[in-house]
Amino acid sequence: MKSHVKALVVGGGAVGTSIAYHLARAGWDDVVLMERDELTSGSTWHAAGLLPYFNMSYATTHIHDYSIKFYKTLEEETGLNAGFSVVGNLRMAQSKERMDEYMLYASTAETCGVPYEWMTPAQIKERWPLVRTEDLEGAIYHPTDGYINPADVTIAMAKGARQRGVVVERRWQVDSYHWTGEAWEVTCTKMVERGGNLVPSDERVVITAEHVVTATGNHAQRTAKLLGIKIPAIPVEHQFIVTEPDAALLEYRKTHGEHPVLRDADAKWYVREERGGWILGPYERNAPARFAYGVPDSFRADLFPLDLERIEEEYMSMIHRIPSSETVGLKDDFNGPICYTPDGNPLIGPAPGLRNMWLAEGFSFGITAAGGAGKYLADLMVEGEAEIDMASLDPKRFGSWMTTDYAVAKNEEAYEHVYILHHPDEERPAARPLRTSPAYDRQKAAGAQFGQVNGWERPNYYAPEGFDDHAARSFQRGGWWQYAEEEARAIREGVGLIDATAFTKHSVYGPGATAFLDWFTCNKLPRVGRINLTYALTSAGTTRTEYTIVRLAENDYYLVSAGAWSDYDRDYLLKALEDWNSGENEWVGVQDVTTQWGVFAIAGPKTREVLNELIRDAEPETALSNKRFPWLSCREIELGMCPVRAVRVAYTGELGWELHHPIEMQNYLWDQLMQAGEKHGLKLVGARAQNWLRQEKSYRAFGTELGRDATPLEAGLDRFVDLEKEFFGKEAMIKTGVRSTCVTLLIDGPQDADPWGREVLYAGDKRVGRLTSGGYSVAFGKSIGMGYVSPDCAAVGTKLKVKMFDKLWDAEVVEDSPYDPTNATIRKNIVG
Repeated sequence: MKSHVKALVVGGGAVGTSIAYHLARAGWDDVVLMERDELTSGSTWHAAGLLPYFNMSYATTHIHDYSIKFYKTLEEETGLNAGFSVVGNLRMAQSKERMDEYMLYASTAETCGVPYEWMTPAQIKERWPLVRTEDLEGAIYHPTDGYINPADVTIAMAKGARQRGVVVERRWQVDSYHWTGEAWEVTCTKMVERGGNLVPSDERVVITAEHVVTATGNHAQRTAKLLGIKIPAIPVEHQFIVTEPDAALLEYRKTHGEHPVLRDADAKWYVREERGGWILGPYERNAPARFAYGVPDSFRADLFPLDLERIEEEYMSMIHRIPSSETVGLKDDFNGPICYTPDGNPLIGPAPGLRNMWLAEGFSFGITAAGGAGKYLADLMVEGEAEIDMASLDPKRFGSWMTTDYAVAKNEEAYEHVYILHHPDEERPAARPLRTSPAYDRQKAAGAQFGQVNGWERPNYYAPEGFDDHAARSFQRGGWWQYAEEEARAIREGVGLIDATAFTKHSVYGPGATAFLDWFTCNKLPRVGRINLTYALTSAGTTRTEYTIVRLAENDYYLVSAGAWSDYDRDYLLKALEDWNSGENEWVGVQDVTTQWGVFAIAGPKTREVLNELIRDAEPETALSNKRFPWLSCREIELGMCPVRAVRVAYTGELGWELHHPIEMQNYLWDQLMQAGEKHGLKLVGARAQNWLRQEKSYRAFGTELGRDATPLEAGLDRFVDLEKEFFGKEAMIKTGVRSTCVTLLIDGPQDADPWGREVLYAGDKRVGRLTSGGYSVAFGKSIGMGYVSPDCAAVGTKLKVKMFDKLWDAEVVEDSPYDPTNATIRKNIVG
């Protein structure tokens, strides 16, 4: 057993072996993989081995695509057949709405180069006569998809890792982790077999590891306790059954190749061939989470009792879809734990609050994701960043407010939603409401239809009493669209009020604050009383976080960033400050004040008229003038009895202010604004209208246009980058150059639909980019979008095509900020 290693990978399933393999392939020659039992003894051994391409996430699609291509190379490298059956994947649809979902997915898949074909019911029946098709609308078919033997691919990756110098140790359990300040001391205990159980022996070792990766699968809660962090990865029961041979299938196979994997999403199951019979894997309702507080020591490669009643509906629907299966008996059954997370996507990346500790947990589709997860996590560890933006999979996307009950409820929901229609405007109901601002009840009474961001309830739009948000969802313009359109128009023509309380907020202060922020961000720092938009970069020079920085005093700053990324931003800021304070720099302090401040954004041509009703000032008629309160400045004002940190900025691109206020006074301020705004036609506005409006101004958003796969220069943010100063990531940003360019497009799309920001862009028949945002423009009366294209397609006036509903629609690159490019409305002074 080695005592000192570059990297220790804990967990010997498909994910862990892939990580070890890819770290070695990336050049790390001192890697140890440790497994508490035998390789594949976790969820890997009872996985069905499917390799589904289908995923609405750009990052996850890349991960799945890499896995499928990588697995096909393993036999040549290792001599071991990974059992990959490239039989194709036929995903069937019983409704037009399901086909609309597939069309949106297909456009997303196209951005990653994933091949697919469309099939009619007649074509399905002709090619696969065992399938009943009269009630189908159609299908999408992936010819390069299929299934693999989970144990075989894991053993092949383990052999490939060994060939590259990785040491694989079995029957060792990690019992503690200790960070020395330079490395991890990992205490491990040798496990021995006694009476069918694994029990600790007296043999212990301490391994010193520069880096540790945990890929502990169902044991994630034990890992979380050892590390003193929260990991919202909790298993959910997943059962599948294996039938006896089907005579009709055996007859079919005499003259045909293997049947493709079948997915009937509307019936909530997958089916694949297995030795002349079928495997049915349902995603039924009411599948329970298990092991919320840890896996019992006695649970090894074990299963739960099958609950046939729970999957009766799915079983009968399989018989309906494959009539020949009706007379086939059951041969085997499996009901085992599969780890989930609240959004169904894995947790891949650095652990919160810890150095050189990496998580690879919560893989509900672990076999499909294992290859790509290993590759891109290795990139993060070795190179500093991956070639794709991994933020959407970062473990810190779930905040420290998350509890066990929350994770259980959301993980069970994620399981049930595997085959639910994934509307782009869907809002899942479990564990809600949870985090609410004080004005929540007032907003709800006013017709707010809420979305959830980082646990916060945030109005998406406002609708009349009795409106059904669930029924309003669509892949086209849903029932909510008219209300969002009215809200957007109100801000352009009158005045609107938006709740932005979910914004992440930090105070940075101390004698070294100015020097630190000047190094930490790429733009000039604002003068006292002013604000600047700026970016913190990654070591690769790409965009890590977007900040609005308000300078309150010489060394006192108020930082505002995206509400969805609170713990993500806090962790990065804290670690940067820890490094700063450990050197010879002047001290800097930081405090997360997100829950101390509420925020209302008020915007529109009539904004001053509303605020003038409330402002208390010796000269109220000039308090909001350009002279006393210029654009991009901050002032402490009083609105009635509420002290407000007012920031003259508007994400909508209209005259407006952000009103940052003590959270305990929110209801008072809300009531005052509503009363003052009544005679001026004040309209309540939600996040969807705001999203449309910011695209008319070409305002980039973190998580869409801004991320760790593009530099600020590629994002077209040159004016927010001060190349005259030194800042973290500068050299890497310059060295990267401009590989693609962020642009705004006006789109002549369908009359009843707008893009969602997941669509592929073409110039002629050449794929040149993708949308990252989409919506409707009230200023131009047509669809609008933002996205990235190759630099030769970024010039204003370039004609492109965007793919929506399997058709190409005209799009044109327009100037940045096509609405009010000179910012005249934002700078508007008091009339008269």
